[in-house]
This record gives sequence, structure tokens and C-alpha cells, in this order.
Amino acid sequence: MNNFNFYFKRRLMTVVLMTVFIFAALIVRLCYVQVIMSADLQARALDQWTRDLELDAERGKIYDRNGVTLAENSTKYTVYVRPNAVTDAELVARTLADDLDVDYAELIAEIKAHKKSEITVAKNVGRYVMLDIMSSELDGVYFSSKNNRVYPYGNFLTQIIGFVNSDGSGQSGTELYYDKYLTGTDGKSLAETDLIGRLLSKGATTYIPPVAGMNVNLTVDYRVQSIVESAVSAAAAEHKAKGVSAIVMNAGTGEILAMAQYPSYDLNNVPRDDLAELFETSKSALISGVFEPGSTFKILTAAAALEEGVVDENKLFNCPGYRIVDGQKIKCWKTKGHGMQTFLEGIQNSCNCVFMDCVQALGTERFYKYLKKFGITERTGIDIKGEASALMIAESDVKVVDLARIGFGQAIAMTPIELLNGITSVINGGKVLTPYLVSSIFDANGMLALKNYPKIKGTSVSERTSALMRKYLESVVKNGGGKAAGVSGYNIGGKTGTAQKYKNGAIAQGKYISSFVGFYPADAPEYVMMFIVDEPGTGVYYGSLVAAPYAGKIFSSMFNYLGIAPNFSESDFADMIEFEMPDLRGMTYYDAEAVLKSLKIFYESDGGGEYVTYQLPAAGSKITLKSAAYISTD
Repeated sequence: MNNFNFYFKRRLMTVVLMTVFIFAALIVRLCYVQVIMSADLQARALDQWTRDLELDAERGKIYDRNGVTLAENSTKYTVYVRPNAVTDAELVARTLADDLDVDYAELIAEIKAHKKSEITVAKNVGRYVMLDIMSSELDGVYFSSKNNRVYPYGNFLTQIIGFVNSDGSGQSGTELYYDKYLTGTDGKSLAETDLIGRLLSKGATTYIPPVAGMNVNLTVDYRVQSIVESAVSAAAAEHKAKGVSAIVMNAGTGEILAMAQYPSYDLNNVPRDDLAELFETSKSALISGVFEPGSTFKILTAAAALEEGVVDENKLFNCPGYRIVDGQKIKCWKTKGHGMQTFLEGIQNSCNCVFMDCVQALGTERFYKYLKKFGITERTGIDIKGEASALMIAESDVKVVDLARIGFGQAIAMTPIELLNGITSVINGGKVLTPYLVSSIFDANGMLALKNYPKIKGTSVSERTSALMRKYLESVVKNGGGKAAGVSGYNIGGKTGTAQKYKNGAIAQGKYISSFVGFYPADAPEYVMMFIVDEPGTGVYYGSLVAAPYAGKIFSSMFNYLGIAPNFSESDFADMIEFEMPDLRGMTYYDAEAVLKSLKIFYESDGGGEYVTYQLPAAGSKITLKSAAYISTD
């Protein structure tokens, strides 16, 4: 009896537990269906009982700083027919055939066949055609919209604006970096139908409007950008260059006013079929590419040497045309030598020997400390994808000979924006800024969503050193290698650069990068500019002859646009007087040098021969004191 009770209770307990388990499982399943799966089931039900058409949200527009539209949208429509909802097949087919230029016979056959719940009649239909069809109030005809990205100026600010893919998502430039702001939320048109797709007579049509993306305002000035784009194109054509790039920045805020490069492409015709070309030309060479800067880098070496007190304006240097460092002969660009010169003259002459002495006086530890202060050891933080950073020898691995070369801009590579930002800190009072391309972002109602402000990341040099460097660099444009960048009536400062290119660790013969960095006004810089010509192909490659003249043209055009009046001095009037370039060919190098010095013309020279074999400008050319000359003794 006891055994019977025990087994009965155990079986009863088993039944109770199984019942509880089944009910618990049912409750869990019910909760899962009603709570977790509810949204999905509602969506399925909605899909089963409605037909929907996508309404593409407008992507936000991109403007320049003054409201000029740089990227916008063109709305195109797709026309559909739902046969089950058509009440007059012949009227629908005839109207659509006439308006959309489609075959009437094929269309009416498709409608009457009822084999498809939805027929796509035409894509990329214009707004006025769509409105004309809509005015006919045809049963069973529907429309969906799609916004196509349009760039009104085509090949303009290409790498900075960027482009979108076929789905309207940003792929490069501002389109990519600020994609989450530019992207809107698509809408829908939902119509209630029966199971076979026919509209219910009393069914409702629900319209969920799309929400447009936000609008982006760049710091770029369309007019300044146009000036820079023209100069870049002209320099590429004149010098048969592999590439040309330029940037104009506000020296006090870090706002980018213009950024252009060659080669490039039309944003309305992106080379998607040539991935190699697309990859090469869609990146900004100024932000994603690194180069060996050459003499423009000497600005940083000079500033660090002044800040540490290892040189002053009157310190004397002797340049025999080379220095012996660790048993290696490192040449000055002027192989015949500059002779005795002061520090200021060394800057004007861009003498390699002067800067080798300066950097060795600083030593590796102190100099690398300044490279960090100038921001060379990290990315600038500019608001665009793909920014690269400097390629440097690790401080612990730097040899004396390496340090000597770094001092005048060799054995180190960096992005142009990185170098420009460091140089900007030298001339703006020591403020290391974060460059930026977007000033603000607003929604469709004008509400501010994002605002960028100037950011100071650190201090590189004192105001005293900055003031001295501004004075020295102004003298480079007045009396040195930057003469061709000067504009009569304006105080401009700057420095030229000429760097040899390397391939597989060896010098690539005949391949150079010519550059110029300048700023205005020299005493209180507001605008700072960099102009770079990659591999000029006409045989002339010095920055003073290739890059500086175009920087001067940009400055001159900017002054006209900005309404900045000149302030002429007697020397400015003297600089504008034209005279003929003498014939120097056949003269000894030293006789030709004497002639050029007597005329107060800045010149560059090449070759180890005794007699001048080539000159530029050609004999008889009209020149001024702002002209730069070149003589070769090869």
C-alpha cells in the first residue's frame, strides 16, 4: 500500500510538472510572439495587406562659406502600373506610351495579362513629365522618387567634396566624413490592398514623408577656390607636371579657404570603371600624400634654432658648397658655395650649410622635441578621411648625418597639410591649430546641428621668435628666392622649396618637387598658402621659378577679390620697371653672377662647368626686379 501511494504521488507530481512546463512554455512563446516578434509580425501583416513605394529622402546640400551650392540633388521618378488596380487598361497604356515614349502594344499586353502584380514602366522620369501623368489621375499608376547627386561645378574641389555611390551613401571627402548628417530618412507611400494586390475600395493610402538630410557649410570660399583651381591647372600645363596642388588657409583659425589638385575628375562623371585612377585621384594629395619637403622645412629648423638661442640674426656662417658630416660630404644646393653670410642671408639664400649647422647645434633630442611641438609627429586632425602622418627616423636611430639632412628638409617626409600647419604656427605667434573644412551643419528647418570652432592644440614658439621669423621670411620675398611670389604694394612673406624625389631608396634623377609657402600680411598673417608642383617636366625645377610665380598670381587675384588695396612704396615702383634680360651665355659663371647681382635679380644655378650654357629668362625677355633667373653651366 505504501509503495502504491509512493508511485501514485510520483506520477501525479510528474503530470503536474509537465503541465506547468507546458503552460510556462506557452506563456514564454506567447510573450515572445507578442513582445519580441510583434514589430516583425506587424511589418509582415502590413506588407501582406499593403503595397508600398519608396520615397527617397533628399541628401543634404553642401555649400561654400557664402552660400554657393557645391552639391545638390536632382529628383527622378519611376513610374509603375499595378494591373489589378487598373480600371481602364487602354487609357493607361495610351497615356503612358505617349508621355514616356514606350511601346503601347507591349504595355497594354502586360497590363491585361495580369502576370505581374507590379510593372515598372519607366525610370529616371523628370518632374514635369511625372506631374503631367499625375494630372491624368489614372487608376493603377504609381510613382516612386529617387534623388541623384549633382555637383554644379563638376571638376571643382573634387577631393574635398567627395562623391556618393549609387545608393546615395558618401564614399569620399566631405560626403563620407559627414555622411550621417547628410543622409536623410526615406519615406513611403502605403496603399491598402487585398491578397492579390487590388486596392480596397475603402482602403486608406498612408503617406510617410521623407526627412531630408542636413546641409553642410564648408569653410571654403568659392571665389578663392576658383582662383586656386585656375592656377593649379595653368601650372600643370606650363610645366608639364605630374601633379600640382595648392591650399589656402586662415592663419589665425585653421579654416581651409581653398584646396585644389591636378590631376582630378568631374564629380558628375566619377571614373568608377578604372579603380586605379579612382583611388589615385579621389584622395587629396595635400592630406593623404607624403613628400620630402626640402627647403620649406627650413622654416621649422630656423624657428627652433632661434627659440633655443643657438643663432641670432647676425651670426656668420661660411658655405664652401658642402659640409663634411660623419665623414660624408653633404652638398649645398649651390655647389659653388655662398661664401660668408649672416643667418638672415642664409635664410634668404636657403643655404643648406646654415641649416645643417643650426640643427647640429640643437641636437637630436631638442630638435625632435620641436618637431612634436610643430605637430609633425601626429596627424593634424583635419575633418576628412584618409589623413596620413609623417614618416620619420625614430629618434633613437638618428645618426649625426641623418640629423644634418633633416635640418634642411631631407630624410623626412610628411603631408603638405602637416607641414603647412607647423609653418603656420611659426608665423601666427606660435599657435598650433587644427585645420578644418566644415564650419557648420543645419537641418532643413535651419536648426544648428554642429558648429566647428578654431582649436589651438598647443604652442610651438614664442611671439618673439614668431615676429623674427615673419620679418626674415618677408625679406625672402623682397630680396631672396621668393621674389616671384611678391605682389607690388603688399607685404608678403614666404619661402621656396626644391626637393629631389627618391625611388627604391635612391635619388630619382631629374625628378623634383617644387614648392612655395607664403603668407599675408607679413606682419600679422591672415592668409597662409602652399603651392606644390610635382615633377615639373620642362627642365626647370626650382621652387623660385616654378611654384613661387603661381603663388604670386593667387595672392594678386585674392587681393582683387577681397578688395585689399595696395600700399605702394618707392621700391614697389622700382620693382615694376621693365628691362631686358641680358645674354649670359658664354660668360664664365662668376661673370654672369656679377651681372645678375648688379641688376639685383635673384637667381638659381646648376652645373659644375665654367661657362654658362643655358639661361632663363631668355636673352631679350622683358623682366622686372621681381623676376627670378636661372643659369646652367652644364
